[in-house]
Amino acid sequence: MEVVIVPDSAAGGELIAETLADLLRRKPDALLGVATGSTPLPVYEALAGKVRALEVDASRARICQLDEYVGLPFDHPESYRSVVLREVVEPLGLADASFMGPDGTAEDVASACLAYDRALAEAGGVDLQLLGIGTDGHIGFNEPCSSLASRTRIKTLTEQTRKDNARFFNGLDEVPHHVITQGIGTILEARHLVLLATGEAKADAVALAVEGPLSALVPASALQLHPRAAVVVDEAAASRLKLADYFRATYAAKPDWQGI
Repeated sequence: MEVVIVPDSAAGGELIAETLADLLRRKPDALLGVATGSTPLPVYEALAGKVRALEVDASRARICQLDEYVGLPFDHPESYRSVVLREVVEPLGLADASFMGPDGTAEDVASACLAYDRALAEAGGVDLQLLGIGTDGHIGFNEPCSSLASRTRIKTLTEQTRKDNARFFNGLDEVPHHVITQGIGTILEARHLVLLATGEAKADAVALAVEGPLSALVPASALQLHPRAAVVVDEAAASRLKLADYFRATYAAKPDWQGI
């Protein structure tokens, strides 16, 4: 696992956007896995800026969802389908057909989960999956004690996660209790994982995921198992890392061509 400490969220967004742009230059039809929430917005804004500046052609890119609320209609403004279309697909100038995600409105949710897992494999697998981290260490909606071998499935959100997400709704009561999420085993099948974390509220979770033991109690620690995983953190999110100076020195000595 590589840890990159950046000055702020804008610097992290630019770094990851350039990584995505490099991937699209090499593989124009790459399948990009995207996360939602406020943390990755600088990434999407920076990548859209590169597309507008003609620094990269994203017209053949494909976008896939990490997770989705169960029961929210597709056109609900806070369904993750709506969020991804609004924050990623439209700014990049992509057609809706370039997007794939699980069906949170399905009558048979279990079958919808299996179908999405199968669709990802049939699409050739995810080339780069962008991740965030919850204050309890979750990735996707794999809450603490999720199986490290789990596949795409339905999960019940913890009250803390619902409280964290209530800011996107008109109060806690509107936040769904259930979600479809790529499982940890599914996430680990992506060829490249990049986790972005910003702010002091994420510092404890980052430290446990990076420097703590591999544990289902901290789902993000599963990135330790991946052959190409990068954790990009701002100074605040890095504030609990014991090896922060080592991570800075390692990245400073890294060749520019190697990327993250």
